[in-house]
Amino acid sequence: MAYNGLANFIDDLRKEDEIIVINSFVDPVLEISEVTDRIIKSEGKALLFNNNGTGFPLLINAYGSDKRMAMALGKNNLIEPGEEIEAIANGLSDIPASFVKKIAALPDILKITGYFPVMLNKKGKCQQVILHEPDLAIFPVLKCWPYDGGRFITLPMVHTIHPESGKTNIGMYRVQILDEKTTAIHWQRHKTGANHFEAWKRLNKKMPVTVVLGGDPVYAYSATAPLPENISEYILTGFLRRGKVKLVKCITNELFVPSDADIIIEGYVDPVENMVWEGPFGDHTGFYSLADWYPKFHVTCITHRRNAVYPATIVGIPPHEDSWFTKATEKIFLPPFKMVIQPEIEDFHLPPSGVAHNLAIVRINKTYPGQGMKVLNSLFGAGQMMFTKYLIIVSGEVNIRDYRKLTINIFENTDFYSDIFFCNGPLDVLDHSSDTFSFGGKAGLDATVKFTEEIQQKQAPREYIISNEPELTDKLTENKFINSFNSDLLNIGIPVIILSVNQEEDAEVIDKVRDILINSDIERLFRLVLVVDHTVDVKDLFMIFWQVLGNSDPKRDHSFITHSSMMIDGTIKIFRKGGFPRKWPDIVCSDEATIKTVDEKWQSYGFKKFIPSPSLRYQNLRRSGKDEVVKDTI
Repeated sequence: MAYNGLANFIDDLRKEDEIIVINSFVDPVLEISEVTDRIIKSEGKALLFNNNGTGFPLLINAYGSDKRMAMALGKNNLIEPGEEIEAIANGLSDIPASFVKKIAALPDILKITGYFPVMLNKKGKCQQVILHEPDLAIFPVLKCWPYDGGRFITLPMVHTIHPESGKTNIGMYRVQILDEKTTAIHWQRHKTGANHFEAWKRLNKKMPVTVVLGGDPVYAYSATAPLPENISEYILTGFLRRGKVKLVKCITNELFVPSDADIIIEGYVDPVENMVWEGPFGDHTGFYSLADWYPKFHVTCITHRRNAVYPATIVGIPPHEDSWFTKATEKIFLPPFKMVIQPEIEDFHLPPSGVAHNLAIVRINKTYPGQGMKVLNSLFGAGQMMFTKYLIIVSGEVNIRDYRKLTINIFENTDFYSDIFFCNGPLDVLDHSSDTFSFGGKAGLDATVKFTEEIQQKQAPREYIISNEPELTDKLTENKFINSFNSDLLNIGIPVIILSVNQEEDAEVIDKVRDILINSDIERLFRLVLVVDHTVDVKDLFMIFWQVLGNSDPKRDHSFITHSSMMIDGTIKIFRKGGFPRKWPDIVCSDEATIKTVDEKWQSYGFKKFIPSPSLRYQNLRRSGKDEVVKDTI
């Protein structure tokens, strides 16, 4: 079904008992984020902050569960839209040969055309109130985290158009408030918005830009979806909501926006104008994205509905709301993924610890030798998959969302020395671990079940002991530069050990650990050694994998211990021997003052159960916990 604005969606959330309304005052500066972080990580409900110092209620965590994400898409579950796409795809690829049957098949094919947006020659509900003297201060814009560069609109649908082709784009690019009439817009170098900007720049013309907030909640998802460039996001929206999106022309520029949106911010970017300093921003990677130069957006008009609701989200150390966006994408885009990229793909998964682009798991139907490597090579160049750092291909009946069984399966079918390949390629601009900006190392692992032809040249598989031998693990504790270790995974059949070290005290500690491993028989027990900083809790597996995936460049930070054993350096690199050529960001946490404020006000929010701050779990990861150190690193 289609929702007519966020108020309509909120009504359904109330009926389904999926929302908590908070009427006591909560400050958009840091406080709302801290409250929301606690609720999201406890898998709680959507939140509506009615009293935030403005005239607009603020809705957040609206997408933070399977049920609410499905509701936002107008579906009963997250599997349904993928099944519908697959049915249409099968119909398109299997049109009967005879002319009469082709004509008979047209109604199903032409359903797609019914999803194209339609332009209305009138004003929409989003234009019930028109403010020709715009002031962005009327909205409860969040400052999410202590070291954010300012307040950010975090759920914007940024509308742009190519000046020559006329193709439009809607992207989810964060918007930093500079003053009441100007912002910075963070469209990254790989994004369509940046491509449109460069085209306007070549023509030396002002670029129309409009930021849309709210409306049918499916709009926000569509703005994040990995669609091919120049394919309208509103076609996907129409398909999901089973009805055309109705668009109306903006008041002060030529762009068209949904008539049922809640808030419209119109304006332009002048390509000849100097860029503005944008950021830092506590990002979905769990680290602050570094400040940089981005275009300046001039607001010329604001319009909104009379009952407008301001939508927001927060990101930071996962999981957050964006995890459910990713989950929906896994389900919705599997059929076209198979049809357009590789037909043997059966499933793919982006684990939350990999923050969408650090790790991808793909399961294929393998029918010939070398097929795993073939898919690996293909995916590293496919759309947004090009940003993936670690990519693992498996085959068979393994459930790729059951991490224990998946990991055992990977080790059973992998010889690291022959089944992994390293390369360089484009990285997401938010990646902080590579020596160079937005370019660095990648690793592809063929963990498929091997055919005879693939194992003829390999050594016989090593027998690994699935029990701890004290004489081996004791060797680790004998070395004073190894802070702690966790070998518990060995007890469940996973030959992995986690070591923690302190590079602040010894810049050469990684080399020393490597030497110990190479000159010992520890490889009889462990095939993978993960090294993390001494501040990391070696018993917290989510924290470990998030840190290793985020802090490592696969090509630079791996070391083979033997043919079948490998070490990955997942420590931060600013203390390594020789230093690091770029700034290293701090992790995203609330400050002590905000945590204390929320603790004291918790009962006034109306929650039944006290939830401690998730930031308490991660504060040790901040560099010494000192503000001056944090500022230096970000």
